[in-house]
Amino acid sequence: MTSLRALLAQNIKNRRRALGITQEKLAEKLETSAHYISQIEQKKKFPSPEMLERIATALEIDSPQLFSINSFVYESIKNIQESVVSDIEIAVAEAVETRLSELKKLETHKP
Repeated sequence: MTSLRALLAQNIKNRRRALGITQEKLAEKLETSAHYISQIEQKKKFPSPEMLERIATALEIDSPQLFSINSFVYESIKNIQESVVSDIEIAVAEAVETRLSELKKLETHKP
């Protein structure tokens, strides 16, 4: 089960990245520090209701979207997919390298 703090942190980070803005830029919009934004995204701080409203406005979303499980699930699935694709690419590269090595050995042993 996902905690509210983790859900909020991931959704802020995902939305911020989707907008192409840094923690510093978000902090500037909110008139707060980048350290504070970092602390929220690291699940070390939880903003007040007023700050949640300001964050949602700065991220151009409705406040409830900060706690949307759909955004969190989507990001988790995307991370898993990226990991699987990476594992497949590594496995294929290793298989190709092994096969090429075997073929080279056969070439050198031809009569």
